[in-house]
Amino acid sequence: MSLLVVGLSHRSAPVSVLERASLNADAQLKLLQDTVAAEPAAEAAVLATCNRIELYADVDKFHAGVAELSTLLARHSGVGLEELTPHLYVHYEDRAVHHLFSVACGLDSMVVGEGQILGQIKDSLARAQDLHTAGRLLNDLFQQALRVGKRAHSETGIDRAGQSLVTFGLEQLSAGADVQQWARGKKALVIGAGSMSSLAAATLARSGVAEIVVANRTFERAERLAQILSEGDDTDVLARAVPMDSVPVELTRADVAVSCTGATGLVLTADSVAATVAGRTGAPAVGSAAAADAVADAGSVGVREERQGAQTPLPGSGTAAGDDENCPLDLSSVPSGFSVMGEAAVAGLDAATLEQHGAWAAGGTAVDRPRETGRTGAEAEAELIGALAATATRVGRIPERRRPEPVAEVPRPEPVLFLLDLAMPRDVDAAVHRLAGVRLVDIESLADASADAPMAADVDMVRRIVADEVAAFGAAQRAAHITPTVVALRSMAADVVAGEIARLEGRLPGLDDKHRAEITQTVKRVVDKLLHAPTVRVKQLAAEPGGAGYADALRTLFDLDQETVASVSRAENSTTEKNRGPA
Repeated sequence: MSLLVVGLSHRSAPVSVLERASLNADAQLKLLQDTVAAEPAAEAAVLATCNRIELYADVDKFHAGVAELSTLLARHSGVGLEELTPHLYVHYEDRAVHHLFSVACGLDSMVVGEGQILGQIKDSLARAQDLHTAGRLLNDLFQQALRVGKRAHSETGIDRAGQSLVTFGLEQLSAGADVQQWARGKKALVIGAGSMSSLAAATLARSGVAEIVVANRTFERAERLAQILSEGDDTDVLARAVPMDSVPVELTRADVAVSCTGATGLVLTADSVAATVAGRTGAPAVGSAAAADAVADAGSVGVREERQGAQTPLPGSGTAAGDDENCPLDLSSVPSGFSVMGEAAVAGLDAATLEQHGAWAAGGTAVDRPRETGRTGAEAEAELIGALAATATRVGRIPERRRPEPVAEVPRPEPVLFLLDLAMPRDVDAAVHRLAGVRLVDIESLADASADAPMAADVDMVRRIVADEVAAFGAAQRAAHITPTVVALRSMAADVVAGEIARLEGRLPGLDDKHRAEITQTVKRVVDKLLHAPTVRVKQLAAEPGGAGYADALRTLFDLDQETVASVSRAENSTTEKNRGPA
């Protein structure tokens, strides 16, 4: 087994890179085709979700495989290889198996324990099977990953360690309030009709929203989802479908909007959202950050004016820079028209000169500091400390460095529109975060919010399950690797038995059928008994870590034909192809 995975996820790359590297359905198909056409790879599968892009392959050379898979990811994602490489991770053989099993159990998800990843793994396997890029290794791997994920969810409480991305996003929108109470009576707009959007619509319906409007580029899919919501036994919600061009109008009526489409551009721009909020509040949805900056600027101006009015003039403080006497600053470098007491004059100067200027400004006396250029750094620092001590003795204190006065934060108004963006790349302009009256939760903010989420005790149980399953899968693959060699050995032994029986018949032509059958059976039993213990033991040894060499040893000891072994492998793979299917 030479399994290799190269990828990037929310754990290794910022959302901005993931967003640009996202692959649509066509790009995934082309990536798979190009991967199996590449020299190092024999099989390939792509796992692409909103927060991960991973390329799995069966390769015959590790370094060449890493280089080829990384290059293919960069080419098909449109992100340059030099920019993409620092965010890529690589797993090989058992580590690659461990990674996929962890992903299937939800341990590597943005929200720990979410179960949607199982459906995405199943879709990934089906896509590879349809294109015939998944052979025996990847079929076994992905189907076992699905079984491991289901086992983790059934045998542990991993579901309690986190919620689905939709539920977690709604909790963030409600700002910690009970989602049921927060959603009750609200009007919701769901943009998109895919699996994630459908889950969001169903979650909103169960949470008690009064109305759900579904918008999708394919109107029939929007109608189908709306019908399912309306006819659901566990909900009582009014649902209807609208075309995508009705989104701006429907947004003016909605209290909460969830968007998850495959669009490559923005679905909701900052201007359209600002216009919606302005239509409701009657006031422009000015970015709160800009407003805070304006207030802070005004406050700092007032503080400066107050300080300047209260200060007692020091020598030269009210004159031009050239009239200040005994100032330790290099007056020729001070901009014309600024006082040496001002901040503009001291900007960019070294710390020692600033200390001198501070002492002079506080007491009107410059710190005596030798200016020899031949001094070492340590000697100059020692002299500076002595000079500052002497200044403190004369003026009574060491000059302070003032800190900026704290500026009160401008309170952000209560939101009138709640937006949940689950798309990658994003559907909603990130600039909406700065609009007053709007609360936007997107993949990036979800990643930040989930970074410090507490880990449930069930996570440790799932990790033990993953470790056990990885060991079992590795043993099974190593044992399967030697099976063609064992089959070829037994086939060779059967040929030897048949040849010897034929030779015996030539030497004893009068041998009757009864005796011939007895002799044939006896010889076969002898051969089977001689081969039984070695073949059973070699399978056991091959299943252990580092047991891959036993197949080569068996071929060498019994002088087995390599082509015979390969033909057995091809026959087994052909049988697997016919019987394959997602778990």
